[in-house]
Amino acid sequence: MSEEQIISILGEIRDLQKQHIENYKLALQNQERALQVQQQAVRRSRVMLLIVGLIVVAIYLLPAFWWTTSWGFRCLPRR
Repeated sequence: MSEEQIISILGEIRDLQKQHIENYKLALQNQERALQVQQQAVRRSRVMLLIVGLIVVAIYLLPAFWWTTSWGFRCLPRR
């Protein structure tokens, strides 16, 4: 192989490595963005879980509280 062919092949290798580095940087940026989106989704799901839990507790405890207090008010005049 002549020196010119070797130089051109090395130049192509260098260009491909530069392109690979740029693609790698882009992939890292995409991964960081994906992690941020996942973290936001986890935060939203925690908030929704808390809200649904509060609604379930309210549905079950408020009628029980209302029922027990109404019994207390009914029995109060008899004392």
